[in-house]
Amino acid sequence: AYTTYHATRKTTSIVKSALDPQSSAAGFKFPWRITYLSSPAETQRRSWVLGDGWAPFNGSDGTALLGQLDVAFLAVYAIGMYFSGHLGDRMNLRIFLTVGMIGTGLFTSLFGVGYWANIHSFYYFLMVQMVAGLFQSSGWPSVVAVVGNWFGKKKRGLIMGIWNAHTSIGNITGSLIASTLLSYGWGWSFVVPGLLIAFMGILVCLLLPVSPESVGADRQEEEDDDAVDSPKKKREGVTEPLLGSHTEMKENAVGFIEAWRIPGVAPFAFCLFFAKLVAYTFLYWLPYYISHTGILIYFNFLILIDSLLILFSIHKSAAIEGKYLSDETAGNLSTFFDVGGVLGGILAGHISDRLDARAITAATFMYCAIPALYFYRSYGHISLAMNIALMFICGMFVNGPYALITTAVSADLGTHSSLNGNSKALATVTAIIDGTGSVGAAIGPLLTGYISANSWSAVFTMLMAAALVAGLLLTRLVVAEVAARISETRSQGRSQSRSQEPELNV
Repeated sequence: AYTTYHATRKTTSIVKSALDPQSSAAGFKFPWRITYLSSPAETQRRSWVLGDGWAPFNGSDGTALLGQLDVAFLAVYAIGMYFSGHLGDRMNLRIFLTVGMIGTGLFTSLFGVGYWANIHSFYYFLMVQMVAGLFQSSGWPSVVAVVGNWFGKKKRGLIMGIWNAHTSIGNITGSLIASTLLSYGWGWSFVVPGLLIAFMGILVCLLLPVSPESVGADRQEEEDDDAVDSPKKKREGVTEPLLGSHTEMKENAVGFIEAWRIPGVAPFAFCLFFAKLVAYTFLYWLPYYISHTGILIYFNFLILIDSLLILFSIHKSAAIEGKYLSDETAGNLSTFFDVGGVLGGILAGHISDRLDARAITAATFMYCAIPALYFYRSYGHISLAMNIALMFICGMFVNGPYALITTAVSADLGTHSSLNGNSKALATVTAIIDGTGSVGAAIGPLLTGYISANSWSAVFTMLMAAALVAGLLLTRLVVAEVAARISETRSQGRSQSRSQEPELNV
């Protein structure tokens, strides 16, 4: 379901090149070739697709107007997230998710309808994007709440880390569909993904079990049966399910302010604000950065680069030494950041499960992102291979905590022991955390647009500072987790010494 959400969200960045020929296109195009700014202009331009663009985006302020669409979408998405989580805990998640998916499909398609209806009003496209952002905000709280209902805390990090790969798969799928359909007219690049998510919404309505109870199954037990708040299996005489019960408390959804007061919600929410600021700056600006700063290819890297070209079926169309990559190739190469993000999400989830320490894992990844960003800025231009490797590492450390916080952490906090078994907080907590992060996602690219005009070094300084602040915001939780680990180790040591006392007496 959420793969289709991201597929529809990605189409706008792909179609920008058709709406405004001066904008930097970011996405897949086939055949995938490495081209350079020094190559003939006709090889860098698909004239009939781009033409003179599409009014009102083909004027001198076209790029600014497209940027306003992005900011409007993200702003409404962030604000809508808070309300969506509130509603999601008070409605049937299957119905709520279905409405969100069909609504997203409708308004994504309406953007494309402007192609056939010959609509050239900026306010039409602006309103369609804003309403689409509102419907998009229904997705994340709903899917995290559903998955959180099905898995216990111990396995949740790894499972959700793997599951969170849908964001990158959705981005890649949306890029493939949108760029392939551009040859038939840019309207199809919106209509087809819109119909796809609407169709998936119907399947969700017909097939999705939102909780184990909905299909007559028991919730999984927590792994530590000795814990005070850990329910045991029903066959052992305890009938309380993992995340809630059939008592009156389960019927009462947690309020917005009450959800903010759950221990850990505020620190993780503000941490995600800065983590998403970094991640979405890369999402929106990485292709532009690659194409405008250039990658110099030295002779001693030629053999390695040729191997990469063969591996990924990239064809060389010009001499590569000392050249700058084109917008097309830069967009394609930027997907290595997403690939690194998939691995980072899985690693962060697995490590946090093994250590039972979400805050320590998230903070460590954010601190590691600082030198990764520095090295990418300082040495990414040396060669294509170096750029790809450092970009991959940046994606791993930046998206790792981002994926962990928006999935496993949100699900953990939505079922916090302070709620006394109340399961009606998952969507609200998820919405608060990701909604706060989405505000950062809107601010980061916006600030980058202004700062990059003067210095890209200043942009990376901003990103490193954001990563540092994100890690520091979790300091209190990190200290608490470290103290808990020390206390647990000491108690285990005392237990072992006591178990050995009878043998010593004998």
